[in-house]
Amino acid sequence: MRSIEAPRALCVSIHDVAPATWELCVKLFDAIRDVADIPVTLLVVPAYHHREEAPPTYLRALEQRLNRGDELALHGYVHLDEGPPPRGWRERYARRVYTTSEGEFAALSAEDAQRKLDMGMEWFAHRGWPVQGFVPPAWLMGDGAWQALRRFPFLYATTWSHFHLLPSGAALKAPSLVYSSRNAWGRELSRQLAGWSAGLISDAPLARLSLHPRDALYPRTVSHFQQLMRRLLKRRQAMTKADFAKAWLGASAVGDMK
Repeated sequence: MRSIEAPRALCVSIHDVAPATWELCVKLFDAIRDVADIPVTLLVVPAYHHREEAPPTYLRALEQRLNRGDELALHGYVHLDEGPPPRGWRERYARRVYTTSEGEFAALSAEDAQRKLDMGMEWFAHRGWPVQGFVPPAWLMGDGAWQALRRFPFLYATTWSHFHLLPSGAALKAPSLVYSSRNAWGRELSRQLAGWSAGLISDAPLARLSLHPRDALYPRTVSHFQQLMRRLLKRRQAMTKADFAKAWLGASAVGDMK
């Protein structure tokens, strides 16, 4: 990938955005704004856990977020792993325990993955909303999902460890800073890991802070990510994931996508 002039970036994203999680998402928006009024990437699930209802108030709220400069990205379609049964204990742990059966694109065939991506893109298109990025639930994508993804005009996709610039085929190493919410010891450990990991990537071009709705339930987690944001914003410019992808791909590559 060619060298470009670009500031060190901070991309803050909120996962699992849906009507069922919206109240907690709003609490995260408020906590972020208490630190700085920055653009955020919302990872939207069109039919979260097969709940396809989209109340007008929710849709208006997403429209308002889009109009203020936030980004809406596709985050799966139902956010549930309904693929074939896991093979072996490693896959069983990854898909059933670690991700609590929410890694929707972990084991899909290319055909099934394309069908779900088509439905997600149609959901956005029906509302006239742009969608430039895809983030698989639990950051898991199997071979079939990768094959299907290449058929769509996304600028980027992200896994836990990398930011994938799809038009160029490049993958920028950028581990996500993320919190656990399952239990007290997990929350404490994840706070320590997030702070430690932020120090390791101090000179990296991209820092990714990934928040989940349930993070809003725990004041210590909220306080921690607010402190982490203040620290990162001293040396980084906040931007959406799509804007970061455009900066790295360059205007000519973006033009080819139109």
